[in-house]
Amino acid sequence: MNPVAPARARISIVGAGPGGLTCARILQRRGIAVTVYDGDRGPHARNQGGTLDLHADNGQVALREAGLLDEFFALARPEGQEMRRMDPTGTMTSHQVPEVGESFKPEIDRGRLRDLLLDSLQPGTVRWGRSLDAVGGPADGPRQLHFTDGTTVETDLVIGADGAFSRVRPAVSPAVPRYTGVSFLEARFSDVENRHPDIAELVGPGGAHAADGVRGLFAQRNSGDHIRVYVIRRVPVDWISRSGLTADDTDALRTLLLDEFAHWSPRMRRMITDNDGPYVDRPILALPVPHTWEPSPTVTLLGDAAHLMPPLGVGVNLAMLDAAELALALAGSATVEDAVRGYEKTMLPRSTETAALLEGGADHLLSVDLPDHSDHPAPGADGPARP
Repeated sequence: MNPVAPARARISIVGAGPGGLTCARILQRRGIAVTVYDGDRGPHARNQGGTLDLHADNGQVALREAGLLDEFFALARPEGQEMRRMDPTGTMTSHQVPEVGESFKPEIDRGRLRDLLLDSLQPGTVRWGRSLDAVGGPADGPRQLHFTDGTTVETDLVIGADGAFSRVRPAVSPAVPRYTGVSFLEARFSDVENRHPDIAELVGPGGAHAADGVRGLFAQRNSGDHIRVYVIRRVPVDWISRSGLTADDTDALRTLLLDEFAHWSPRMRRMITDNDGPYVDRPILALPVPHTWEPSPTVTLLGDAAHLMPPLGVGVNLAMLDAAELALALAGSATVEDAVRGYEKTMLPRSTETAALLEGGADHLLSVDLPDHSDHPAPGADGPARP
């Protein structure tokens, strides 16, 4: 294939999460055409998950390049930076309260962030209902995107922003996510000030974490008077079926959890048992460390597709920083291949260093002493993935 200038290239992003949309937004701001493909039927086809803290040194850097930082601060919740640590009795052992005007890592709901990014794109940028099956074509291009509906699209660059179970990743790497041994069971609470005032008071405006060395709870306040609680346990990945249950057996799962958390105080156990609706099973997966691949002039990855890590508050921030750096590399390079090589030269060492730091980090969520890098543990860019 002859070298292709980014301005003339057919650029395809697979995945309309924060990383993919951030990349598309910055490319369009730089006058480069791009198309995003996503398997969802539409922008609101499914719940986007809980809240995210976007850091000043990565996630916010990307939003500044996207020209959306002011809009982000208008939607964000700086009070969400508050963090409480408690013991199993509900006694607070540590309380971090943000200073007035603190904006290092304010919270924003995933859905609001996604809408902010979607609304910033040119109409028709995202093609909904397009689930990728595989990437075909020669390594030097052009590539073909083969969708599950039988259609095919030819493209000069494929950017895999499609999360833990990326369908783009196999084009450059055989790596697959592995179960870390730690699982989250998500419980949701709505209208908390009226219906769950005790839990609302316990959690406060930000997040709250408690653990006994074997099991833990992490609760996070969302906008719209919602709270999500993650019950954290080291269990087999198929622990529900091994117990003779299904994910819909809410009452039976409550009984099982009450037994496991029997020595926790009644007030703390309400975060496990008073949830509205069913639980959501979210096993924590991670890619091998290091995860690298031989450079390809026509395919690259960002976010969880490139470096899936335990959910310790860095996933979405790294995904958005990846997106910004890749878009800027494309805008500033003579050829697509030069841009991809330049981007990966920075991204791969950074992600390897961070992944090594966080390797095994899911276990820390069960520890009585949570490490500094886990001050605000929460599901990552795409949320804990299902195997």
